[in-house]
Amino acid sequence: MPELPDVELYKRYLDEHALRQRIEHVAVGDARILGDLSARDFAATLRGNRFEASRRHGKHLLVRLERAGWLTLHFGMTGSLVHFRKGEDDPPYDRVRFDFAGGAHLAYVNRRMLGRVGLTEDAEAFIRAEALGPDALDPAFDLAAFTAAVSGRRRDVKSALMDQGLIAGIGNIYADEILFQARLHPKTPITALDDRQRALLFERIKAVLETAIARGAGAEQYLEHLPDDYLLPHRDKGGRCPRCDSAIATLKAAGRTSYFCPRCQPAP
Repeated sequence: MPELPDVELYKRYLDEHALRQRIEHVAVGDARILGDLSARDFAATLRGNRFEASRRHGKHLLVRLERAGWLTLHFGMTGSLVHFRKGEDDPPYDRVRFDFAGGAHLAYVNRRMLGRVGLTEDAEAFIRAEALGPDALDPAFDLAAFTAAVSGRRRDVKSALMDQGLIAGIGNIYADEILFQARLHPKTPITALDDRQRALLFERIKAVLETAIARGAGAEQYLEHLPDDYLLPHRDKGGRCPRCDSAIATLKAAGRTSYFCPRCQPAP
């Protein structure tokens, strides 16, 4: 599933290829991706409009329109954006396509139809309606805000990191990397963390996500771009810890498979 690093890279991709271009036509390949919004109303709002700016909040990409609010994009399990030129074939699983006046196209692609595309009048209202916590890379999300978000939570650290209502943007894969870098077992209770461990965990959240973005790594693609001392490039079957060479282990946490090093991340 695309996580914060993926969506930040999609944001930059959209900024490079689609900002300030007049939308001449909108093709909705499968209206189910729009939920309750009609394809006719959606296309009418976008036709003749422009993408003026974009912002990311957690796993959501929001694009400000020249008029009539914001386009909202969530990528679900398999979503992405594809820019292509006139004369080139549409990519497979093209669910929504924006055709620009200059002849270029931007497609929202989603094989499994688990994402969604929509419209909202106000970005902040959308974030509240989605019950999202602060974005993990928001400069205002500092150690004090992180401490306030997790204090008193009677749950394990893995599930807390993945709770979009506490911190927006971290999914199953990058939660594993953050915990590996912080030397914390996925089942460690949040209440068991001392001040030093909590501060280290917060620092690793920022560092891991920023590193993934800088290196162009996503949640599923290009994990080999990550540093050699990261866990994710080594998590294939038979993988070994890049720090101590122990066999990488798995367990179920927050309903998902977690990868960890049992020696570097001892059980609480």
